[in-house]
Amino acid sequence: MSEALEERVAKMEGILDQVDKRLGGVESELRDLREETRAEIRGLREELRGEIGELRGEISGLREKMESGIEGLRKEMKEEIGELRGEIRKMDDRFYTFMKWIIAALIGSWATLMAAILTLMLK
Repeated sequence: MSEALEERVAKMEGILDQVDKRLGGVESELRDLREETRAEIRGLREELRGEIGELRGEISGLREKMESGIEGLRKEMKEEIGELRGEIRKMDDRFYTFMKWIIAALIGSWATLMAAILTLMLK
């Protein structure tokens, strides 16, 4: 019985050695996989940082273009407003001159009418 027991114990030890070797291999592969994953993640992070930097540069460039465009529109609007004010002043001057002529004509007509009325009254 002791021989059978020794055989069984020897088989169990052999099986344990195989399991230990297999687990060691699995642990080694798992360690390698972790290292590869970490390296891949580091690489992706570096790529993302580069892409983010490029995007920031593009956004900055677009912002500068937009600001210069807005500044150009501001200048154009100021010029247009200045021109409109000038045109309004001209129209105001024309209207004032026109009103002076109308008032002069009315005064002349009134004076003529008054003279005619006085002439008729004094006859």
